[in-house]
Amino acid sequence: MSLSRITTYFSFVRFSHSVFALPFALTGALLAARTTPVTWAQVGWIVAAMVAARSSAMGFNRLVDARFDALNPRTANREIPRGAMSAREATVFVGVSSALFVFIAAQINWLCAVLSPVALAIVFWYSLAKRFTNYTQAFLGLAMAVAPVGGWLAAGGRGGWEPWLLGLAIGLWVGGFDVLYACQDLEFDRAHGLRSIPVRFGVARALLISRAMHVATIVCMAALGVVADLGPVYQAGVGLVALLLAYEQSLVSATDLSQVKKAFDMNGYVGIVYFLVTALALYVG
Repeated sequence: MSLSRITTYFSFVRFSHSVFALPFALTGALLAARTTPVTWAQVGWIVAAMVAARSSAMGFNRLVDARFDALNPRTANREIPRGAMSAREATVFVGVSSALFVFIAAQINWLCAVLSPVALAIVFWYSLAKRFTNYTQAFLGLAMAVAPVGGWLAAGGRGGWEPWLLGLAIGLWVGGFDVLYACQDLEFDRAHGLRSIPVRFGVARALLISRAMHVATIVCMAALGVVADLGPVYQAGVGLVALLLAYEQSLVSATDLSQVKKAFDMNGYVGIVYFLVTALALYVG
C-alpha cells in the first residue's frame, strides 16, 4: 500500500482524534492498576483495542453519512463524497476493523471478549441516532464513556465507583463539545430532517446545555478524586481541566460560531492533561 493510500485511510478515520478517547481508556486502566498489577503487554492491547474500535466507529459514521456529507458544503470534501474512497472499500475497512477489535478484546480477557460486540453496537448506534432522536450528542457521550470503563475492565478492575464516575465525566464532556460542534450544522440538519440538540432547542439554549454538561463533567471528575482518594495533585489537575473547558466555551456564542473548530480542537488537550495529572497523582500518592 502506498504512502498516499495510508494517508487517505488515516484521514478517513481522523486518526489524530484518537487523543479524545485513548487517554481516558488509559486512565481507567491506571485506576484499576492500583489493586491489580498491569503489564506493558496489557497496555499495548488496550491501545490496540481503542484504535480498532474508534476506526470501526468512525468508518461506519463516514459510510452511513456519505449521502448527507456529499450535500453539506462543510463535509463534501470527505473521502467518500469526493471519490477518494469507495463505499465498498469503506465497508471492508469497517468489517476488518470490527473483527480486529473483537480479536484484540479476546486477547485481553474473557469479559472484554463477551462485551466487545456490545461496545461496537453502542459506538455504531451514534451514527444512526440523528435520524431518530434529538439527543444524538448524548449517544456520542455514551459511546465515548465506553473507553474508560473498557480500560478499567481490561486492566482487571471489577467493582467500584471509579469507572462509572469516570465514564459519566467523559460522556458529559464529549456530549458537551459535540453540542457546540453540531451548532454549525443547524440549518443543514433542519433542511434534511436530521435531529440534534441544537435542532431541538436552538443555538442559544443548546450552548447553555453544553455549558451545563461541562460543569457536570468537572463535578464528576472532582467526585472521582474524592471516591478514589487521589489527593490535591489530582484536584489541581481537575481545576486545570475546568479552565480549559471554560476557555473552550468562551470561544463560542449564539451570535458567533466562527471559532467552533478552534473550540473543538481544544478537547485534545483536555484528554492529555487529565491523563497526565491522574498518572502524576497516583505516582505521588
